[in-house]
Amino acid sequence: MSTKEIDFSSINAIRLLSADAIEKAKSGHPGLPMGGAPMAFVLWNRVMNHNPHNPQWPNRDRFVLSAGHGSMLIYSLLHLTGYASPTLDDIKQFRQWESKTPGHPENTVTPGVEVTTGPLGQGLANAVGLACAERHMAARFNKNDMEIVNHYTFCLVGDGCLMEGISSEAASLAGHLGLGKLIVMYDDNKVTIDGSTKLAFTEDVTKRFEAFNWQVLEVKDGNTDLDGIEAALREAKATTDKPTLIRIHTTIGFGAPNKQGTSGVHGSPLGSDELAAARKAMGWELGPFEIPEDVLAHMRTPVAKGAKAEAEWEALLEKYGKAYPEDQNVFKQLLKGELPVDWAKSLPTYTPADKAMASRSLSHATLNAIAPSLPGLFGGSADLAPSNLTLVKTSGDFQKGAYENSNFRFGVREHAMGAISNGIALYGAGLIPYCATFLVFADYMRNPIRMAALSNAGVIFVFTHDSVAVGEDGPTHQPVEHVASLRLIPNLNVIRPADGNEVSGAYKVAVESRNCPTALALTRQNLPQLENSSIDAVAKGAYVIQDCEGTPDMILIGTGSEVHLCVDAAKELAKDGIAVRAVSMPCWELFEAQSDAYKESVLPAAVTKRLAVEAGTPFGWARYTGTESAVVGINSFGHCGPGDVVLKEFGFTTENVISKAKAVLGK
Repeated sequence: MSTKEIDFSSINAIRLLSADAIEKAKSGHPGLPMGGAPMAFVLWNRVMNHNPHNPQWPNRDRFVLSAGHGSMLIYSLLHLTGYASPTLDDIKQFRQWESKTPGHPENTVTPGVEVTTGPLGQGLANAVGLACAERHMAARFNKNDMEIVNHYTFCLVGDGCLMEGISSEAASLAGHLGLGKLIVMYDDNKVTIDGSTKLAFTEDVTKRFEAFNWQVLEVKDGNTDLDGIEAALREAKATTDKPTLIRIHTTIGFGAPNKQGTSGVHGSPLGSDELAAARKAMGWELGPFEIPEDVLAHMRTPVAKGAKAEAEWEALLEKYGKAYPEDQNVFKQLLKGELPVDWAKSLPTYTPADKAMASRSLSHATLNAIAPSLPGLFGGSADLAPSNLTLVKTSGDFQKGAYENSNFRFGVREHAMGAISNGIALYGAGLIPYCATFLVFADYMRNPIRMAALSNAGVIFVFTHDSVAVGEDGPTHQPVEHVASLRLIPNLNVIRPADGNEVSGAYKVAVESRNCPTALALTRQNLPQLENSSIDAVAKGAYVIQDCEGTPDMILIGTGSEVHLCVDAAKELAKDGIAVRAVSMPCWELFEAQSDAYKESVLPAAVTKRLAVEAGTPFGWARYTGTESAVVGINSFGHCGPGDVVLKEFGFTTENVISKAKAVLGK
């Protein structure tokens, strides 16, 4: 075969392997893999720098399939280019139980998948995060004579990704930052599930991205013009001062003669007749899942190229180590994801003699205390740095031309902020991203929080102004249901610390949880430093902070700003001869992970009289109190007024806790 013939046979192999797997599963999206196969082939076979025998090579180019419904495209690419997984048997198990080829790409399931994608637009924002991480690491460690961080982030998006609002947020920030090593391929096929994009998406995408300060290139024939696709990718790589969007005009489902170009090929298998017709149209004489040896050999040229590139990089890294040993030590430590020894000794500690402080202020003190000990710490706020208190004083702002700095200015872009932070966490270089906004705006970034948990991305979500104590801004800014809502997300630690020691403990958990995100709920109002609070006890989720002699008559359970009310109420009730234990429960999830014996030691089953106190919805507290009526909580939206007044009106006073406790006891 000529080079041209073997190229197009390889592209048809991608198309038909994808279509065969979808047909066998009787479920999936063949349109994107078939239409996007030419651009994917050119990228993976000719342009992208990757080593199929080492999916985790640090200096590899990253690829994100933002249009994750087309997952068979990436599975076909991984298999055909020589990755150990997925195997052909894995391909045949597409979308099946415990398969390595799930319906949407999952980074925890399939080696070579950088980030979990599916919710449209998330992948594009993840790619921005990956590109930010590359720029940050390059600025910190590259030298004039040695570039040990030198790679690109490629992303494939569809019309749906660009319709989602997150794409505008992320693209705007990427353009501002001048992320020249971010290259996005737009599969411009003008078809969505409903039909033609004429129904709802007629904007000028080129002008939009040019307004975002992107370079926009165009390939008019994405079905056959392989050289044009390659030329566009090369031009994009040569442009270093701004990201690039390549509009590649394709035909959805290309090669399926009766369905291509229609919405009918978007999200349903071709069907046996149409699949047979596609084989005939492509001149493909082999059966399902059969790949010619010459095609397989051609597709696997990245194996040798990738091994050579990695070997050259390893040699450069060794040379770098001799010239810059201290930098290399830090660089290697980050790549291994290792935390510096004794970093936790930098965590602040407090006694009751220390002044009362808002836990957002305590968070600020903690961030600045640990930053010098944690070279991977990297993050910021959604235009709320003066309120969230997230700036690290020893660093400048991460900006174009100053990528070495660690203070990230996300702007008012909560949705993209969360997804960008996920990309940074999944970059694989020991970076510890944190991002911040008011707790009430967690809803704007709900999906990225969920995706962080699903992806095992160790992002630290810093949420301040965590209750109705926000006060004068009123119910629009007073979170009531948000903490309970976040607790519903699996693999997410939601921590509401009560004072300075618990804030330090919360950060200790968050920093050490590299495979689990953490949400911190922090106050605007000042909190007293408690007598028996503990940094280490936070990791247990709950602990006895004020005890009584003998078996308690009842247990008061508080979180965050309400713990001191429980402690004070317990002391007052003791004066009436009532034995009360006060428990601080900063994190349900961590408590549930403890042994039965430990949980029994904190909340003895025999003590059934319990009262929980939390400035939010009572929802969920029945698991610890037996009934949601045994909760001092809030069953409505908040109310405008000074914070202390609002708290009092909603019953968050020592006197009311005492009254409710006596009611539970029947006194």
